[in-house]
Amino acid sequence: MSTQEETRKLIAKERQHQEHLKENMLSRAIEEVETHTTEETTEQARELIARQRQHDKRLEENMLSRATKEIQ
Repeated sequence: MSTQEETRKLIAKERQHQEHLKENMLSRAIEEVETHTTEETTEQARELIARQRQHDKRLEENMLSRATKEIQ
C-alpha cells in the first residue's frame, strides 16, 4: 500500500471519527434541551396548580365569609 493510500485512509477515518463526535454532541445537546424543557414545563405546571389552589381557597373563604354575614 502506498503512502498516499495510507494517508487517504487515515484522513477518511479521522473524518468518520469527527462526524461521529459531532453526532454524539448533537444527540446529547438535543437530549439536554428536551430534558430541560420537560423540567421547565413541569415546574411551570406546578406553579400554575399552586396559583389555582390559592385562588380556589380565596374564593371559598369569600363565599364562606358572605354566607356567614348573610346568616348573622
